[in-house]
Amino acid sequence: MSETSKPKAVPEPKVLEEPGERKYLRFTRIQRAEHWVFMASFSILGLTGLVQKYASARLSESFIAGVGGIENVRQIHHIAAIVMMVVVVYHLGAVGYRLFVRRVYPTMLPGMHDVRAAIQSLAYYLGLRKTRPQQGRYTFEEKAEYWAVVWGTVIMVITGFMMWNPIATARFLPGEFIPAAKAAHGGEALLAVLAIILWHFFHVLVKTFNRSMFNGYLTEEDMLEEHPMELADIKAGVAERPTDPAKVARRRQTFFPVYAVFAGLLLLGIFAFVTFEQTALETIPPADDVEVFAPLPPTPLPTPPPTSTPSADLVLTWDGGVSELFNSKCSACHGSATQLGGLNLSSYATALEGGDTGPGIVPGDPDASQVIVKQAAGGHPGQLSPDELVQIREWIEAGAPEN
Repeated sequence: MSETSKPKAVPEPKVLEEPGERKYLRFTRIQRAEHWVFMASFSILGLTGLVQKYASARLSESFIAGVGGIENVRQIHHIAAIVMMVVVVYHLGAVGYRLFVRRVYPTMLPGMHDVRAAIQSLAYYLGLRKTRPQQGRYTFEEKAEYWAVVWGTVIMVITGFMMWNPIATARFLPGEFIPAAKAAHGGEALLAVLAIILWHFFHVLVKTFNRSMFNGYLTEEDMLEEHPMELADIKAGVAERPTDPAKVARRRQTFFPVYAVFAGLLLLGIFAFVTFEQTALETIPPADDVEVFAPLPPTPLPTPPPTSTPSADLVLTWDGGVSELFNSKCSACHGSATQLGGLNLSSYATALEGGDTGPGIVPGDPDASQVIVKQAAGGHPGQLSPDELVQIREWIEAGAPEN
């Protein structure tokens, strides 16, 4: 096949004439593909992250059980995080190409015009102004959302590394940074999900059904409503800077080798990120059933037999077996560092205090103790054996003595 006969990709037209309306290209195919991959990874991260943050909620428990357990949820979360980081590496290259090679206007950078537009919009919605402010390719709302994503991604990567590699983190920072990272990671995730649902979906799907991420185009009516300054630049022929093909080719020869090295270093960093060490957040396998107390064999004669059997005075206590059992079965999720559902079983006082769903242990009333309620339902990640559950119930019925 000759060079001239090879099929070439047909670029999307800048302006699309259709019967009754004119449409303007807003996002290319590759930009739309980047958006959908990022959206998919963000959605999976939000779903699998929030069910871990609120693991004791009924919906979370159903979801975790549906995907085969907490380890599968974490694995899916980690894969989605890797995809998002790879998309970020690509996005940095795409932005660099547009700015350095094509020399497009940096339309996403905020400026004083955006500050004035925000004030004018507030005045418009309060009825103090009759018209909305005129804005260009990206409105101040879109710029704020974009830079919020940038900031949030940086926070999530840093805190995610600290939780993914806690041992390495503790070598350079105090151990308190790890639960602080967990709190920041979960809080930022919740904020990001709410922002997408309450802000982004409203402006894109409810306020006006913006189809540009589906077909790439906005109608002239939508452009006039949302981006009148860009529409004026397009009609005036000044929306894009004129390019010299020879200069573009020279800049491309410089850009691609530099970006290849830069992207290679970032990808090596991602590889180190995910393989640096085994995460400490691993579910401990159930321990083998052990006998908590085994009476000693009888002392051979002529020693007189004791007046009572060795087990007659034995009373199970927190210090005498209960804390060790909780530590072996429950510390991965309900230790002092993790405290899923707000429950901390590392000490007697915090066990009595309980978590988000109520007191963990109610002395004398096992049916009101959340430890018994959750364990009796079965299928818990740190499920006690039937004998162990009976012992804990008897201990609570006896008043849950500490020592």
